[in-house]
Amino acid sequence: MLYIHATIITVDPGRRIIENGAILVVEDTIKDIGLSTDLLAKYPSSATYDLENHIVIPGLISTHMHVVQSIFRGTADDVDLVSWMCDRIWVMQGNILPEEAYAAARLSIAEMLLGGTTTFLESLWAERYGFDKLVKAVEESGIRGCLGKVVMDVNPDQPAFRTKMHSGLVEGRETLKAAIQMWEKYDGVANDRVKVWFGARTPGGVTTEFLREMCKEAKERNIHITMHCLEERPDREVFESFKMSPMEYCDSIGLLSDRAVLIHMCWVEEREMELLRQTGTHIAHCPASNLKLGSGFCPVPKLLKAGVNVGIGCDGAPCNNTLDLFQEMRLAAWIHKGYNLDPKVVSAEEALEMATINGAKALGLDGTIGSLEVGKKADFVGIKLKRAHQVPNYDPVATIVYSTNAGDVDLVVVNGKVVVKDGKLTTIDEATTMKEGIAAGAAVISRSGLAKVIVPKWPVVRG
Repeated sequence: MLYIHATIITVDPGRRIIENGAILVVEDTIKDIGLSTDLLAKYPSSATYDLENHIVIPGLISTHMHVVQSIFRGTADDVDLVSWMCDRIWVMQGNILPEEAYAAARLSIAEMLLGGTTTFLESLWAERYGFDKLVKAVEESGIRGCLGKVVMDVNPDQPAFRTKMHSGLVEGRETLKAAIQMWEKYDGVANDRVKVWFGARTPGGVTTEFLREMCKEAKERNIHITMHCLEERPDREVFESFKMSPMEYCDSIGLLSDRAVLIHMCWVEEREMELLRQTGTHIAHCPASNLKLGSGFCPVPKLLKAGVNVGIGCDGAPCNNTLDLFQEMRLAAWIHKGYNLDPKVVSAEEALEMATINGAKALGLDGTIGSLEVGKKADFVGIKLKRAHQVPNYDPVATIVYSTNAGDVDLVVVNGKVVVKDGKLTTIDEATTMKEGIAAGAAVISRSGLAKVIVPKWPVVRG
């Protein structure tokens, strides 16, 4: 297929923007890219897809997601993180059944695809959810998924609030063996769209001995790891109990490497950033989640200046409440300008890089996705300029980062396959997915005993 007449933001090494551009896709790969006039002349027999008045960007990459949480959207608003986890989210997640987890994953994936997210990193898929259900949701939808299977033990000396984890989520050392088995079974399936990761629980909640064992197994097998880290200020106190800085501790267990993505990192200190750079460790910045839960501000400008790779993520629906990476890009640019009193930090270009090529690098996939180049997989998004908030368009990058939202996405191609056309999913039925997600959420809330708690704060008058 020859996609023609688009404004293409390539995010290639030269950061070219091609006006009246075209992309030739053969099977799952970009075979040529350039001016429409040139490619139409070179490939006169190719079928065409007209993208006039569209901006095309690489598929967006969310480096932090909890896809099971979509059915809990709006269930824990305006509360602190510990209450959010202990009193609501952990309780519901500890009561979810595999079919409900599957419905939740489908709902999350539908929202992501419709909003231009073509790849995501799931951080903590629990045993009780059914890993095969998550793989199935990825396979049938057409999205790319790096799937973090929970690995944990139980630390008897863990911080008090972590002892409140719902019993349905508490797993033991056998999770490491189970995660390796899932990696052996599923890594690379669905035309290599599925990658299996270790989803590590946060230090303090698990033992140092277990974390060392996990990191050793990951290194031997080249399995990637993702882990929440320094999300809140009290997290630093946990690391201080180890008599070393947080990043020194992470390095001591073998975690820091180019196979690791640390999530949030709101309270990382400048003196630790060189260690992150030296080890090639990646960061997943989640601005909306950090703002809504009052967690703090990841020092993104300092991290970027230090040469640390920073991607971007939406986190889960209950702490966001949308899986809209355009919103995340915009927030990532804006909040750091305000916090640093400097309008020049985190430019629109840097925000787009975080959501594309930086994210691909964090996932170890920058040789395959993250930019539009010959030889890379055909993952891209078309945004049609059809509404008042999108025009005039003097700078396509600024238009994408500062003026676009998920609802503006018109076309999504993953692995060469059209998965969203004219703003509608082609692989899964949106209406059915929504209906099943709503039913699953209601069932879990009822089973969790929270039906009388999760209600509007203002009085509701019913007829």
